This record gives sequence, C-alpha cells and structure tokens, in this order.
Amino acid sequence: MPAGAQDGAKRKRASTGDKANKVAKRRRSSNDDAEDPNAKILLMEQGILESKKNYNDIVTLLNMASRYEDGEEESTLAAVALCRIFLRLLAQGSLIAKKGLSEKDTIVVGWLKDQFAQFKSLLQNMLADEDLAATALTLCMRLLKAEGEHFYDKEEYTFPYTFLENIVEVLITSGNEDVRKAFLESYVEEYDDIRYYTFRAVKAILDRLDKDDIPDNLFDNVFALLSALDGVPQSAEELEDFYVPRPKKKTHNLRTVTQHKRQGQDAWLAILSIVRTKEERKRILNVISTNIAPWFTKPELLSDFLTSCYNTGGSMSLLALSGVFYLIQQRNLDYPSFYPKLYSLLDKDILHSKHRSRFFRLLDTFLGSTHLPAVLVASFIKRLSRLALNAPPSAIATVVPWIYNLLRRHPTCTFMIHRPAQDPELKKHIQNNGMEDAFNPTEPDPMKTGAIDSCLWEVVQLQSHYHPNIATIAKIISEQFTKQSYNMEDFLDHSYASLLDAEMAKDIKKAPVVEFQIPKRIFMPQDEPATNPDSLLVKLWDFGEPAKGVAAA
Repeated sequence: MPAGAQDGAKRKRASTGDKANKVAKRRRSSNDDAEDPNAKILLMEQGILESKKNYNDIVTLLNMASRYEDGEEESTLAAVALCRIFLRLLAQGSLIAKKGLSEKDTIVVGWLKDQFAQFKSLLQNMLADEDLAATALTLCMRLLKAEGEHFYDKEEYTFPYTFLENIVEVLITSGNEDVRKAFLESYVEEYDDIRYYTFRAVKAILDRLDKDDIPDNLFDNVFALLSALDGVPQSAEELEDFYVPRPKKKTHNLRTVTQHKRQGQDAWLAILSIVRTKEERKRILNVISTNIAPWFTKPELLSDFLTSCYNTGGSMSLLALSGVFYLIQQRNLDYPSFYPKLYSLLDKDILHSKHRSRFFRLLDTFLGSTHLPAVLVASFIKRLSRLALNAPPSAIATVVPWIYNLLRRHPTCTFMIHRPAQDPELKKHIQNNGMEDAFNPTEPDPMKTGAIDSCLWEVVQLQSHYHPNIATIAKIISEQFTKQSYNMEDFLDHSYASLLDAEMAKDIKKAPVVEFQIPKRIFMPQDEPATNPDSLLVKLWDFGEPAKGVAAA
C-alpha cells in the first residue's frame, strides 16, 4: 500500500475516533446540563421561543418558580426566564387574539393568557417575600410596561391598571420598607402615569377595607408612600414622563393637570378616613400645607378635619393652625372664632413647647395685617409679655423682638410702653398704693381683655434678667425705635445650648476676679468663732461633738 494511502487510512481512522470523542463529549455535556438547573432552564426557555410545540414547558417553569418558599435557587431562575419568555411573546403579539386565527391558534392564545395571569399572580406572591421582593418588583414592572405596550389594541390607550393595583396592594400591606422605597423612588416619583394610577389604586384599596378592622401598619405604609409625592404638576407641559407610552389624545385624563390633582385629592381623603389615633393626626397635620393641600382642587374638603383638630387644643391645634388659616385666606372659610382660639393657645406651656418656633412663624403671619383691631393685637402682646416672666431664656429672646415688630406694625399699641398718669391725685395714689393692672388674664375673648389700657411692665422686669444677653434684648423696648423691624429667623431657633455656646465662644479680655476662702470645718463649730464665725448650717443643726483623733473637715 502506498505511503500516501497508508497516511490516508490513518487519517481516516483518526477522524472516526474524533467523531466518537465528540459524541462522548456531547453526552457528557448533556448530562452536565441535566445536572445544572440553570442550563436546564435556559434550554427550556430557548425551546419555548423557538417552537410552539414546547409551550408546555411554561407549565414546568411555573411549577419550578412556585417552589420559592422552599428556598430553592432554581425558582428565581425560572421566574426570570418566564419573564423573558412573556416579554418576547408579548412583543410578538402571541397573546393577542387577532382576526383570522384558526380555532386551534385561538385556543393557544387563550391558554397563554391563562399562564400569563398565573405568572403575574405568582410574582405578586413573591413580592410579599422579603428576600425575593426586589427581584419580583423589577419583573412585575417590566411585565407591566410590556403589557401596556403590546397586550392591547394600539389605537386606543389602555393602562394595565389592575396589575398595578395588585402590586400596590402587596406593597402597602407588607412590612418590607426597602422594596416600597424602591418602588417609590424608581417608578412613582419618576413617571407621571405610575403616580396617577398609584393614587387611584390607593383610593380603591382603602375604600374596600373594613373600617372596623384596619391593619396596624397600613396607615404608616400608605402615609410613607404618598407623603413623599410633593411634586404637584402645575401645567400640562410638565406631564411628559410616562412609563407606558402616553395617550395620543390631548384630552385624555393622563394629560390633564386637574385629573392628576383629583386623583391625589381622592387618595388623601381615603387616608383621612382611616385615621384613628392622635399620633396619626399629627403626622397628617405636619405635612398638610406642604404635601397634601396642593393636591386638592377643592381644599375646602379639608375643613372638617382641620377644624376638628384645631378645636382639640394643645399641640394638635398648633399643628392645625397653618391649614385652617390657608382655608380662611385662600378659600374664604367662615371661621369667626379663629383669633379667640388662637389666643387660647397662649398658655403656660406654649413657650416650652418643641413647636415654639413654628408657632411664632405662623403667629407672625396671622398678626401681620395692619387692618387688625389694635385691641386684638394688644391682647396678644400683653399675654406673651406675661408668659415671658416664667419662660426659658431662649423663648424670651424670641418674644421681645416679636413684640417690637408688632409695636412698629401697630403704632396705636405703643401707648402700652409708657402711660404716665396726667391727674396729680391719681399719680399720688399710684405712688402710695400702686396700680391695678387693667389686663384681665382670665378673659378668653381677646377683644375684651382690656390689654390696650394696660402697660408692658413685664418687659421692664425682664431687663433685670439673670442672663445678660436677655436683659440686653429686653432693653430695646425702652430705647428709641430706630430699627424698622427685626428678622425673627435670627431668634426663633435659640436654645439653652445655643446661648451657652455663644457665651463659651466669647473672647475674655480680662479674667474675672474670684475671691474665696476654703473653710476648715463645714458641719462642726469653728475653733475660733470670734474671728471665723460658724456657718448657718452649724447654727441651725447640732451634729454633736467631733470624735477624738478625727482631723478637721
């Protein structure tokens, strides 16, 4: 046999061996794939997308994904694979029953829709699982976007609202704060349509609840979700970020600012219907003028809630102040007892309250009009002057400049600073017997307290305050009014700590002289009482004779 033939034969035999090796490798590879769940899932996914004959593997993947409660790793992989499968099927239009389809294909489309519904239900259950919630939320929102784009007739806008409502219901009833925050920051705050339908979903969910059996954490979860939504659209041009392609019709509700506000209004009214505790009311009042009222197309709907809180008294009334005044000023709310109620809030606790700075900001607004009666303004000035006698230094530092500003704004009240007696007999009577203050501190009506006939003797007393800075501030009332007004923001946030820090930061030019004598005895009589008298403690109490050998204290 020629050498070339022999070489050829050898090469032929070698190629036969290579084929055998390749077959063995494929067998080993298929065995490895069977052992690797990830590879198995990928093979099923590929087969489903290649041929309708493999659609039954969708059921297998659903069964694998439903075992997430057992902690199996392949359940998450199966859920991700199913998401990719349905995204592709939705994009291909495989879930739409088009005209001209055969009866067999129509049955297949209906079956795929059922599997799609089961998968969405499975994802909602996974969303309640703390470990899988983040992944489930991402898969849910991808499906929601694809469903909105491909699942319905493109000529008419349709948003998958039911799916979003189910997602929102799981988020506000579960205790997973992280996934709720992710939903808020990544979707609700970013997209106008998601925010619109989230408001709508919250209202629908809360309306279905039994008001006598409300879960404990429901209010906290819903409030945390909606209170972060403070970006109220002001014009249709601002409505430009849509998760699902926006409707073409300009008259659609999604492209109307009024409808967006109405959804927010309805959602907040639904939350107000489940408020039960005092703390929940306070949380609502803290954001009512900044985060809630701007959503209302009819702010007067808040009047019942606000007036009820305002009439409660205490810190609740303080928090309701801004909301009630907003309704009076902007919506002409008829509330004739506003100023008497405001006057009643000036009690012994107001200057010690943690809401003091907020209260003075509002009070400065409420009494800012120059058309208010001088009698009314004088009552507030006198009442706060009286309360300042027992107030902490930080509060007095706020009260005195505030009184100064009011006196500048209402010159008629400046008679309260200096009111000399003109009648000689009355003047002599006052010098001998003193004067009775015309102010009636127990009168609840600020129009009848008689403060306008009184004087600000309390401020004179504050000029002798133990704290030198407070005494200096109090003296501005006795000096000539050369300053137009004081900026209240410079005084509102004072505290014991800030006053102490200011003193500690001062540069001492000359060290103070301190003279003292260390006593030899404290509880026992001195050796020489004539030159070193005993302390008052020793004079009042007898502690007995000191023991022998005991050194002097």
